[in-house]
Amino acid sequence: MTTSLNQKTSVLPTGGGAALLDPADAAILLLDHQSGLFQTVKDIAVSDLRRNVEMVARLATLLNIPVITTASEPSGSNGPLMPEIHELAPHAVYVPRKGEVNAWDNGDFVEQVEATGRRTLIMAGVWTSVCVMFPALDAVAAGYEVYAVVDASGDPSEMASRTSLARFVQGGVKPTSTNALLSELHRTWARPEAAELAKLYGLAAPNYAAVMESFHKAQAVARAGA
Repeated sequence: MTTSLNQKTSVLPTGGGAALLDPADAAILLLDHQSGLFQTVKDIAVSDLRRNVEMVARLATLLNIPVITTASEPSGSNGPLMPEIHELAPHAVYVPRKGEVNAWDNGDFVEQVEATGRRTLIMAGVWTSVCVMFPALDAVAAGYEVYAVVDASGDPSEMASRTSLARFVQGGVKPTSTNALLSELHRTWARPEAAELAKLYGLAAPNYAAVMESFHKAQAVARAGA
């Protein structure tokens, strides 16, 4: 399903949306979400991290946003890429690397990014301080607008995470969260994908899933009693 906002209609006559992500200009880069690296993540629960990555993959499919994935040394101790990404975003393109720590050092990866024609890059990965930080800074230097989805990424410590956040801001990378990303790309409930987007909020904010369940149950009871 493609989005009705997947065109240059995100900015309203009032100017609303001018400072926000434009889905028509965005590409999502999911970097090194690998099983071995997950075991080193300490700044976020791995279950939350994986759930947030799944939400981003589902969102990309729902709104027809390009996805590029890559993994560092997937046959080594870093482990394979989490399979849910390509299962939930079957249009995602995987780019193998030749040992580069920084994905932006790989020419094939950069060419794949350029091929999307998008100038706004949404990045997430493990580790935040390395696998997201390095390509994010290089992409900013190359003229891209870059967002880092912090809670779809992970670092070995809280200190590393705080340091990463500071360096993002200093380097011109915009930190964001999965919930903010979902809302920013969603923009309005007056769209055909609204019901499917609502389900994604239950992934980004699990307590909201309980709110929706209670609401739907109350509606069903009211209809039954009418």
